[in-house]
Amino acid sequence: TGIENPLDAAIKEAGEAGGISSAGYAKIDEIPYDFVRRRLTVVVAPDGAAQHLMVTKGAFAEVLASCTKVEIGGTTLPMDAARGAGLEATFRAKSAEGLRVLALATRSFTPQADYDRDDEVEMTFCGFLVFLDPPKPDAAKAIADLARLGIAIKVISGDNRYVKAHVAQAVGLNAKAMLTGEEIAAMRDEALWHLAPLTDLFVEIDPQQKERIVRALQRVGHAVGYLGDGINDAPALHAADVGISVAEAVDVASESADIILLTRDLDVLRAGVEDGRRTFANTLKYISITTSANFGNMISMALATPLLPFLPLAAKQILLNNFLSDLPSIAISSDAVDPERVTQPQRWNIKEIQKFMIVFGLISSAFDLITFGLLLWVFHADEATFQTSWFLISLLTELGVVLVLRTHRPAFRSRPSRLLLWSTLAVLVLTFSIPYLGALSAVFGFVPLMGGQLVGIVLILVGYLAATELAKAWFFRAKAST
Repeated sequence: TGIENPLDAAIKEAGEAGGISSAGYAKIDEIPYDFVRRRLTVVVAPDGAAQHLMVTKGAFAEVLASCTKVEIGGTTLPMDAARGAGLEATFRAKSAEGLRVLALATRSFTPQADYDRDDEVEMTFCGFLVFLDPPKPDAAKAIADLARLGIAIKVISGDNRYVKAHVAQAVGLNAKAMLTGEEIAAMRDEALWHLAPLTDLFVEIDPQQKERIVRALQRVGHAVGYLGDGINDAPALHAADVGISVAEAVDVASESADIILLTRDLDVLRAGVEDGRRTFANTLKYISITTSANFGNMISMALATPLLPFLPLAAKQILLNNFLSDLPSIAISSDAVDPERVTQPQRWNIKEIQKFMIVFGLISSAFDLITFGLLLWVFHADEATFQTSWFLISLLTELGVVLVLRTHRPAFRSRPSRLLLWSTLAVLVLTFSIPYLGALSAVFGFVPLMGGQLVGIVLILVGYLAATELAKAWFFRAKAST
């Protein structure tokens, strides 16, 4: 009558299918399951019987330890070393077949007011409850797919080592890379920090040890997700970086989790990780590109303003520039992401963004200064021509650099999404046409440019994109070597 679990449901269903009913028995008391005793006991009063019957089920070793007799072929015999060894051999053999095995024991009592764990002694070992609980057919593939994404799967279970070794082999994990709860209890934290990343299978683990394993993995730099649905999983769910449970989980597990899966399918995790990494990669693209562009423009404006007899750009021109450059930038959210950025874990690193901003912002400012020199000393541009020219080159470089910096690859080897590509081309065409829109151009203070000025703008654009491509290759090569 405690917390419901699938094993109890299976026992009830099998009993009903076999014509066995609890009718004729009155429940007297219950000693709940706990993770030290690892067994659950109920006391019932059969109709018309003068004695109470205690029935205990639980982990084999713990139930066996409470027994002094064993029932064999309907005869109750004393428990001795040979009979205990025979029971253990049966338990191991069934577990090694991948079957979950619980032990069952009973004891008769003269009726008393209540019962406690001290009464779980001198019991009679009655037999085994055997359950088939195979892994899902697609579990091995899902685990392999997650491994290709750099995610190591580790099984942490309170079940015995034999059944979990069989399950681990069935899904492609290394059953020999195993630690037991007893071994972990004897370990110092430093030893667990070393061994936890090397271990695939943790067995016979109690709830506190589950949490300890999670924290050990975190201690050595791993981001840890934990999937569990039972009350014994709550501490680990709470400690994990990402706690994951399922819709059918007990309340305490659901409340401790960050994510609730509506279906019991590891492939949902794989899809979620891939989508999350694409979203994260595109978020980093937008932040990195935008901060470097703004940093470069800020430096250029700061340098140009005291040196020029007029503003480099009027306020309305700056607003128009920002509006037009933001249109394709919005499409970055749905941009295609290179496969290598999906298959490898990524982390937020503000220092890397700062370095990116400075390097590519300074390159942008350097070409702005080249543009200023060309306009002032070669074309002898007046205020309107200067502002029109710098508006064009500023906007064109912002559009072009998005296509260059959106990927770690050479730009021509990574195809952007259609939305990003076509929105960039549309704004590119609009940008070139702005100085020639008559009255609309005049509203923003733009004037038509001569052919030589347009050629100069195109050359600066090509040079800037080439320099950015070279700097990008150097930047990410240097990052990979650190």
